[in-house]
Amino acid sequence: MWKLLTPPAHKPEIAADKVDATYKSLRWQVFLGIFIGYAGYYIVRKNFSMAIPELAQFGFEKGELGIVLSMNAVAYALSKFLMGSVSDRSNARVFLPLGLVLASLSMMFMIVPVVAFGPENKGWAIFVMALLNGLVGWFNGMGWPPCGRVMTHWFSVNERGTKMSIWNCAHNVGGALVGPMAVYGAMWFGSWFYGMDSSKYFLIGTYVFPSVTAIFIALIAYVLIRDTPQSCGLPSIEKYRNDYPKNYSAKSEEILTAKEIFFKYVFNNKMLWFIAIANAFVYMVRYGCLDWAPTYLKEVQNYDIKQAGWAYFAYEFAAIPGTLVCGWISDKVFKGGRSMTSIIFMAIVAVFILIYWQFADNATVVTASLIGIGFFIYGPVMLIGVHALDLAPKNAAGTAAGLTGFFGYFFGTAILANIVIGYVAEHAGWDWTFILLIAACLLSMVFVGFTYKEEKK
Repeated sequence: MWKLLTPPAHKPEIAADKVDATYKSLRWQVFLGIFIGYAGYYIVRKNFSMAIPELAQFGFEKGELGIVLSMNAVAYALSKFLMGSVSDRSNARVFLPLGLVLASLSMMFMIVPVVAFGPENKGWAIFVMALLNGLVGWFNGMGWPPCGRVMTHWFSVNERGTKMSIWNCAHNVGGALVGPMAVYGAMWFGSWFYGMDSSKYFLIGTYVFPSVTAIFIALIAYVLIRDTPQSCGLPSIEKYRNDYPKNYSAKSEEILTAKEIFFKYVFNNKMLWFIAIANAFVYMVRYGCLDWAPTYLKEVQNYDIKQAGWAYFAYEFAAIPGTLVCGWISDKVFKGGRSMTSIIFMAIVAVFILIYWQFADNATVVTASLIGIGFFIYGPVMLIGVHALDLAPKNAAGTAAGLTGFFGYFFGTAILANIVIGYVAEHAGWDWTFILLIAACLLSMVFVGFTYKEEKK
């Protein structure tokens, strides 16, 4: 393994009278680090969605742009799974900022295909856009696994659901900033680069401004994050809180081999496969609504980029209270039951999608529906991630979550949300996209339901 990524060695434990104060201080420090760091990843994650409506003026079509969009999800899916295994054997303090810097640089170069090739060489422009957006997705896949590693090492099982629901809001904070940053980045800095050619201002707002911001965030994350308690001279979190899960052993503190991770703890876990398939349909809804919202709103509602940007913001921002409510219901009402909470939330999402569809000519109802979808969809996204972490030892947590993430991003996002919905919208109309989204809600409920009995046991 690359020496830079090698996990730091365990240090001798500090004096017993200093353990509690040090643990409390460092736990919140590393939590803040992964929260800020992961929010930074979402500032340079789905920016291409904001650019799609503006690229129409250069002669690009929804179907081909959907392919570019899908490359982000395909690369992310593969990276989250494969790099999850690398992350389980790496120093989270280095791994997370490194991925964020590389993702930011890849996003920054997304301006090149439009400026250098343009509509005259559309084939090359699409190819380079797809390549760069794929790199953005691959390096973004380095964000979740080290956060999962930090969460499992610094927070024990009985507190992890609540802490994860709070941390999970990081991607909504970052995602919500994409819209306003696209608007104000173009307004503040567009003329610096393109003078009076305002048609290209959006390139600065959607690509360059967020990338520079994310690199700065990566530096802050590096300062705050620590890999494991033992690397700071502290006991394991299980020993500190006297909270030992059923699958805990001394081996949980060791670095596992890739073979052990994949074949002993991940591939033979039937429940993990059920939630992975359910995750594909949850993500189809999540990104089927989010990625195409700016385009849909511009075509149906005649929204400009500023209005679409704030609608995008509202969708993401609504997820923050929604995720917290979902985590609370799962812990307090269903006593840690993930499946029933997810089923209820996905049923409500289906209702809001129906309203979004049937009242497409009413701007107020459309925006309210997006807020409703954003509020309820991210709870199941978070719960599936928590469930995956609980199903494997903590030194295999990144890979277990990577499997569910692979299904969510490869099948749910790239294939279904980006390519299928892009071509269906182009050739069959928006009505059929809403039918597909409602069907996805129902199928997610079915596959999550398969875990209900086992979870009750």
